[in-house]
Amino acid sequence: MPDFLNRRRLGFTYPLRVVEELGIDRPALNFVIGAVALRPDEGTRMPDLFNPYSANYDHWAAPAAAARGAGLVDEVGDRWRATPKGRELFKRVRKEADAYLATLTPIAKADIQRLADLLGRALTAIERSDVPKDHMGRIPYFRGDPSIPMVALENAVMGLWLARDDCHMASWRDAGFDGPTFDVLTRVWRDEAKTEEELASKLTTQKPADVSAALAKLRKGGLVQPDDIAVTDRGRKARQAIEDQTDTKFFSPWPEDVGAQGSWLAERLGAINTALAPAS
Repeated sequence: MPDFLNRRRLGFTYPLRVVEELGIDRPALNFVIGAVALRPDEGTRMPDLFNPYSANYDHWAAPAAAARGAGLVDEVGDRWRATPKGRELFKRVRKEADAYLATLTPIAKADIQRLADLLGRALTAIERSDVPKDHMGRIPYFRGDPSIPMVALENAVMGLWLARDDCHMASWRDAGFDGPTFDVLTRVWRDEAKTEEELASKLTTQKPADVSAALAKLRKGGLVQPDDIAVTDRGRKARQAIEDQTDTKFFSPWPEDVGAQGSWLAERLGAINTALAPAS
């Protein structure tokens, strides 16, 4: 699913024309159409616009200011909201994205439609479940024209990816973690760094002091080695348990007949990804 979301609009150039027209840069555009416009009219706090793994949002200050200067968003108290001009911009980009996706037939159209239908049913089942819905609230704002097979597939995959994120967040919160600390544990679990300095360089949404504090907390809990950037056996089991719980929360609501076609779904979605961006 993340591969599909990273590849499905690779040839979509309309945003380049928009930033030139409005005199803003791509991060400012993304702040509007990828964050603020996907939230309710009453607006949302900066931490709730993105993900819960950041300890600071200073890197969004300039894009937010540029978007506000262009009249696309405004800030009321601690909440950011899209202006009518920002809402209209999102509709324009959504319409152009639909038109672009309508030109793509990476595999047989019937298979694209079947994928969209099956994954859409899985998403509907999750939406009707009791899974916490932090990110799924963005789905109604994101959806494009479902009569276009590739758009219907995009709707379903984006919704499912947001749903899995919500299942993941619920799982690590149930285990007693906060977002930034859990992100540090995940990076250590994945063996992404050998030193604390290297780890801090990869966690760009946290300050080095935040990373140090998280490591100290994880070490106190026996999850990270005292003198190494590596998880303990306890840390490995705890992190894997959260991954397993995420899968349970995510897949349990799926209709049985959809889950039974998992191999076909994975193969066909993989074929689309390959066709959209073949290996060089």
